[in-house]
Amino acid sequence: MNLLLSLLINSLLSTILVTLAFFIPQINVYAEKVHAYECGFDPMGSARLPFSMKFFLVAITFLLFDLEIALLLPLPWAMQSQNMYQMMFLSFSLLTILSLGLAYEWVQKSLEWTE
Repeated sequence: MNLLLSLLINSLLSTILVTLAFFIPQINVYAEKVHAYECGFDPMGSARLPFSMKFFLVAITFLLFDLEIALLLPLPWAMQSQNMYQMMFLSFSLLTILSLGLAYEWVQKSLEWTE
């Protein structure tokens, strides 16, 4: 009985609120309200805005290193394995590859934002 009563009250209350919102709207028409809002950009402007290639390369590099670092997350569970030396060799080889990649990016100056 309590469930039926609460369902009835909730349905009645939601119906009343939806009806009130439909019949009593606030009408404030401003020029800014009528126009579409596209994340702060003018929606009627050019869709071909210049894109920084440097930003794109830094973002791709970040994604690659971030995904490779995610391979190291199961390392604490791997410490419990029977073959500890193989696990340590594989983890150090992965860290070496990551360090060499970072050194290469640094030497190529692809991490510098300004030239």
